Amino acid sequence: MTDLVGTASPGKARHWAPGTQILWRYRENAGPRLHICRPVTVVEDTDDLLAVWMAPGTECVKPVLADGTPVHREPLATRYTKPRTVRRDHWFGTGVLKLARPHDPWSVWLFWEPGWRFKNWYVNLEEPRTRWSGGVDSEDHFLDISVDPDGSWRWHDEDEFAQAQEAGLMGRDKAGAVRAAGHAAVDVIRSWGPPFGDAWPGWRPDPTWRIPALPQDWDRTPAHLSS
Repeated sequence: MTDLVGTASPGKARHWAPGTQILWRYRENAGPRLHICRPVTVVEDTDDLLAVWMAPGTECVKPVLADGTPVHREPLATRYTKPRTVRRDHWFGTGVLKLARPHDPWSVWLFWEPGWRFKNWYVNLEEPRTRWSGGVDSEDHFLDISVDPDGSWRWHDEDEFAQAQEAGLMGRDKAGAVRAAGHAAVDVIRSWGPPFGDAWPGWRPDPTWRIPALPQDWDRTPAHLSS
C-alpha cells in the first residue's frame, strides 16, 4: 500500500497513477473515529474524477455492535444507540467500481452480476471526500439512491436516515442539506448526466492488478492532520 501521491505542477492537485493502491475510508457519524476502510485500486484520477476499483475478496474494516452482531441485524430503534466496535472482514461477491467528482456530496458505485452483466448504479450520499497521501476520507449520510440500467431510480434507507436523526447523529440543518444533495443527484439522473451516460458499465479491471492488502495502520491519521 503506497503512502505517496502522484506528482503535479505547483498549485495543481496531485493525482494517483492508474494501478496505485489507496484506502477509501469513512468516519463514524458521531465522532472522529474511522469505522469503515476499503483498500482499492485507482482506475483514473483527474481534476474532475476519481475512479477506483474494489476487487472481490478485498479485506476491509466494517462496524459491528460491541457484541459482534452485524449492524444490519440490530432492530432499527437501537441500531444507532448500542456500543460499536470494528471488525476485519472480506468483500464477497462481485467487485465495485466507485466514481467520485471532487466536490459532489455523493459517490456513484457500479455493480455487476456474475459474468459481468451490469446490474445498477448506486448513489451513496456522503461528505465530499478529503484527500490525503494514502487515500480519501468521507462520512456516510445514510440516504442512498439506486439507478437501474433503464434509468429508473428509487430512494434507499430512508428509515435509517430518519432514525439517525432521531438518535442525534444528524441535526435538522444537516439532514436538509443531505436531502437537497439527494435531489441534486436525482436531477443528474433524470438528465442522464455523468457518469450515467458514460461507458463505465463496459469497463473491466486490469487483469494484472493484485488485490490490495489491508494495512495494520489502516486507521492512521494523515500527516497533515497530526498535531
